[in-house]
Order: sequence, then structure tokens, then C-alpha cells
Amino acid sequence: MKTADIDQAVVNIAARIDRALSLEDLDGGLLAYSAHQPTADRVRTNFLLSKVVPPDVSAWQLSHGIASAVKPVPVPANADLGMLGRVCVPLLARGFRVGYLWVLQLDDEQTPEVILRELRLIRPEMDALAEMLLNRSSADYKARRTDEAQFLAACLGDRNAGVAVDGWPGVHGRGPWRLAALLERGDNAQRDPAKSGLLHRLAALYATLGINTVLFSAGTETHAVLLLHDEIDGFDLSEVRMRFEFEVSRRGGQVAAPALIGLSEPFTDLRRLPGAYSEARSAVQAARVDTQLGTLVSFRATGVYQFLAVASRDVLPSESALFSELRALDRNGELLPVLEMLYDKNGSVAEVAEHLHLHRTSIYNRLGRIRSALGVDPLGGQARLELHLALKADRWAGRPRL
Repeated sequence: MKTADIDQAVVNIAARIDRALSLEDLDGGLLAYSAHQPTADRVRTNFLLSKVVPPDVSAWQLSHGIASAVKPVPVPANADLGMLGRVCVPLLARGFRVGYLWVLQLDDEQTPEVILRELRLIRPEMDALAEMLLNRSSADYKARRTDEAQFLAACLGDRNAGVAVDGWPGVHGRGPWRLAALLERGDNAQRDPAKSGLLHRLAALYATLGINTVLFSAGTETHAVLLLHDEIDGFDLSEVRMRFEFEVSRRGGQVAAPALIGLSEPFTDLRRLPGAYSEARSAVQAARVDTQLGTLVSFRATGVYQFLAVASRDVLPSESALFSELRALDRNGELLPVLEMLYDKNGSVAEVAEHLHLHRTSIYNRLGRIRSALGVDPLGGQARLELHLALKADRWAGRPRL
């Protein structure tokens, strides 16, 4: 979306209601304003000159709840700030907050009631403006695509790209950071790679709008990547995950499926980007093959998968003689799943029986069959270590390649 289109939309709205307007982004930066000014105050004049809302004015505006509002919010005059009364219109597109439209009261206007009535008449124009702002952040925007390519190159170890990313205003000095990998769990095998990359870019972009602890997003053919501030909390991560699921489903034309997020460990030096990227990918791969890890998993919580994920190591389950023998015997898939769950549940037969909806006697019978077949106790010593590792290596072998 061209800036000129946004400018013209603001001018048209101002003409409809014959009032001074200004349009802000979510960070308080000036995007557009109406030249038609039946009235003005010191705050508006300074804003148009500096293009940034000063901290004291921002604090006054935020104190009236504009950051969470979904309807127009009257903000009363403040003589100390040189500020007339005004109405803040939160602009939302498809559920995403994309900016604020400010409507100034006239000098002799004591209440915002007239403005609120006028705004109801121009709802279609404001909705169209919100869509423009959403499209303004589109992943098809040339500069955006250039930044994404540079960011992904830095994640893959390009030193020059890493230096460039470190110099970005939205990134420089904002550490410690984390990387997150987002993976859709639906069936995308038949999707064109280029379309898949665009889908992930768009889904990640729209899923993170308005979440300040997400510093940047990018998409690849197989997954999306986020640069996060380490202060991001579980609530925001869950929100990102759910939005990502929705966007992938809506834009990809497929049934919604739970998305997965893998998190790297925190880092304070952006030269660690490649290592963090590897951790985030490994974490989300582990979550994909082992559902007990959950939909949001950090690298340190992946357990033995940390060792299996090392690039130079390729542990094959067939390297275990005990595992190979047991798999050959387990034609009906009754033994290996029970054994793995027993290991994961620390040997609790009661928990495994409840989870699998089996009687405890059935669990003991299957353990007896395993013991007889292998000639060793699968719950003791070296046999347990070997079999548990082989079971996890077997899962890891089925991971999506990212």
C-alpha cells in the first residue's frame, strides 16, 4: 500500500467530518495528517513537526486506556500539556490493532459527543483505512522482503548479514534475545514451495502485530522465524501461536491444526544467531515428533533430543541390537509404545495403564513378553538406557527437515 493512498484516505475522512486528523502507528509515530485545520493545539503542532508523540503526552493518552480499547476513546483536555480534548479511534483490521486515528475537538467544544456521532457515520472509511495500514506492513513490500532475506542469511551464518541486523534500529541494543521457530502441523506436502514461503511470511507477520516483544519475523518454505526480546512471556507466545494457526488456516485454505513453537536459549550477542536458530529449529522438531513436550518448548526442555540434534551426529535406532530385535518382534505395535511410555513416566505402570486405557495386568504381560524376547530386564541398567535412547532416535528420524 502506497503512502499516498493512506494520506488521501485521511484527507477524505477529514473532509467528511470537517475536523483536524492525525494518524499514528502503534509506536506513536506520525503516518499521515490532514492539512485542513479548523483548529489546532500545541500538542498537534509539535507532533506534526517532530513526527513523534513525546513521553508526557503519550502517558496522558495511555492513561485513558487507548492501548487496549476497541472503540473510540475520548481523551480530555490537559492545559499543562497545551492539549485540547480529542478522540482516539483505535484502528483494527481483522482483529489486529494497526494504528490510531486522532480527531481534535474544536476550541469551543466542551464534550466529544458530536465527534462520537460523526464517527459512526464514517465507519466504512475507517475500516478501509485500517486495511490499508495492515497492507502497509505486507510481506510483499520490497524493503520488507530485503530485510527478511538479510535476517535469514544472518541466521544461517552470514557474518555480513549478522552485522547488518545488529545495526537495525529495532534490534540494536534491545537484547537479550531469543529466536523462535514456528511450525504448522497441518498437511502441506502438496503445497508449492514459493507459496508455502509466502504463507509463512504473511502468517508470522500478522500473528505478531502489536506484540512489542517480537522484534522481527520472517518465513521460509517450511517454517517461520521470530526474533524475540527475552522478556516475552508465555501469554504473548500463546497468542502468537494461536494467531499463526488462524492465519495459516485462513490463508492456506486448510483445516486449522495446532502450531508448534520452538525457543532457543537467551543470547546477548547477535553473533550467536546461527546457534540460536539451530536450537529453535531443534526444539520445534522435537515438539513435532514427541507430543508430550507440548506445543511450546524451549531447547533446554527437549532432553535427549539436544544430543540427537547435533549436526555431525546421526544416531540410528537400528544401531541398537536390542531395539532392532524388539521391533522385528513387535509386528502389531503393542510393545514399543508401552515400553517408551514406561520410560517417560519413570516406570509408573499405573500412569501408563491410565493413559493407554489398559488394565495394569496388560502392561505387566507386555513387559513380560519383552523380557522373555530380549533375555534382559528392559527396566534396568544398561538395557533401559540403550532402549530409551533408541526409541527417541527412532522418533527423531521422523522429524520434519527444516
